[in-house]
Parts: sequence; C-alpha cells; structure tokens
Amino acid sequence: MSTQVPETETETEAETDVEHSEPLAPAQEERMRKKAEARADREERARREAAERADDDEDTYHLKVFRFDPEVEGKQEPRFDDFHVPYEKGMTVLDALIYARDTFDSSLTFRHSCRQAICGSDALFINGRQRLGCKTQLSDLDQPVRVEPLPHADVEKDLVVDMDHFYDQMEAVEPYFDADELPDGELEEQRQTRENREKVKMSTRCIWCGACMSSCNIAAGNNEYLGPAAINKAYRFAMDEREGEDRKQHRLNILEQENGVWRCQTQFSCTEVCPKDIPLTEHIQELKREAVKNNLKFW
Repeated sequence: MSTQVPETETETEAETDVEHSEPLAPAQEERMRKKAEARADREERARREAAERADDDEDTYHLKVFRFDPEVEGKQEPRFDDFHVPYEKGMTVLDALIYARDTFDSSLTFRHSCRQAICGSDALFINGRQRLGCKTQLSDLDQPVRVEPLPHADVEKDLVVDMDHFYDQMEAVEPYFDADELPDGELEEQRQTRENREKVKMSTRCIWCGACMSSCNIAAGNNEYLGPAAINKAYRFAMDEREGEDRKQHRLNILEQENGVWRCQTQFSCTEVCPKDIPLTEHIQELKREAVKNNLKFW
C-alpha cells in the first residue's frame, strides 16, 4: 500500500486530519512506552525469581540460549541469554524453551509444531549436536544446556534459520513418484512386494528437519552438493520397484553429477544425528554402486 498522500485531498481536509491526529500521537506513544516498560519489568522480575529459585532448587535446569535479532538495535550482536527453568519429569528441551518464552521473554523465537518428532521444525544444535528439541530429554543433558540454531545456515532470528536452500536441494531430486504404467482398474492398487517395501521403508521416514545437512562438512563448504537428505529422498524413489525405468534413469543421472553422490566422503555424521535413525550413509553408498552399474558397458 502506498503511503503517499492522494493529490485530490483538499487543504482543509488535510488540516482537519492533522488537528485530530497530532494530539493522539504523543499519547499513544506514551502508552506504548509504558506497556513496553511494564513488560520488561515483569520479565526481569521473573528472571530474578528464577535465578533465586535456581540457587535453592535442585529441580531447576539452566539453559544458555543463543540470541540474535537483526531488526532490533542493541540485539544485532549475537549473545547467549541464561534461563533457569523449573524441571518436571519428562520435560524436553522444547518444553523448556516454551516455558522460557512464555514466562521470561516473549521475544524468544524458535520453530515448533507437532511436538511429536514428526514435523521436523524444531531441529536445533543442543550441547554441540544436532537434535530435535521435542525429542531431547533435559535429564539426558549436562548443564548448562546450550541451545543454538543449526550450524551452516543463515540465522534469521534467535534459533530460527533460513531453510530455503535445504528445500531447494530436496526439490532438485524431483521427489515424487512416476511410474511408466498405471493399473487398468480405476480402484486397483499399484502393488509393491513386501521385500521391496522393506528395502525403502527407512528412507520414507525423513521429516525434512535438516539435521543431517547441518552436520555434513561437505555440504557446509559446498552449496551445490545435494546433501544427505536430498539423496536419501532420491533413494526412496530410485529403489522403488514401481518407479518407471525412464524416470529411474533420469534420477540416476541427477545423482551421478559432480555434486551428487560422489561428493559424499562417508563420514557418517548424517547417520549419527538423524532423529529417525535412517541409515543415510548406507543409502548414499548403494546409490554409488547403482551409478557405477548404470555406466558399465559390455561388448
């Protein structure tokens, strides 16, 4: 919407608007200032009370949370804020972050959705390792619990990183099923053998959290590398017996490129951090073998 004043507005109307708006602006600004100060006082009081409880209460967990806000002056320099969160049995890192946001600092920003390790939105760097916040128990971690955004990604605010590049890599392998032929009957299933289903089953568990991509040193230094998540997604379709031969050949051609499977150096870091226990490195190695067989010629 344009903020330019319309040319058709008369001088009298403009003066009338100014007369009505000028007295209101300072009052509104004063109310907003008082409201912000009151909120800051509440948050500071909550921090002090939590810190006092932490001295006497063994059931309080100490969180050191990464903070960064490029749009707010005074918060553009990265730092760590301390939160002391009352512990309850079964409490996860995500639970603690939600408590800290709702109780101490409403500006604390992070992604979360299902809280059941399905959506993949709350992948974080917790105590030096990529983990899902909703799946990580506080009781399994040493204090202070250090919570940071995923490495090797641009930070937008606090614990939120830009996932556009990750999604672009996932789309690059064309992650959709494409068969040469469909069943004749309108309601007839496109059948798959039990053995083939077992073969691709683990690869279907990917939740697009980006933890594997963040842990990969090759992906960190090469933005063109497809990365373990995208290659695993390609594996899911390339190894499906229902995939059309032309589509499989096309998919293998994508994976055989310079920044495809051959960039993997078999470090197993992606496999170690995957929250769904997908054998990512094994899938990449199997696709390497398929690529070799695809290029073998016998005369």
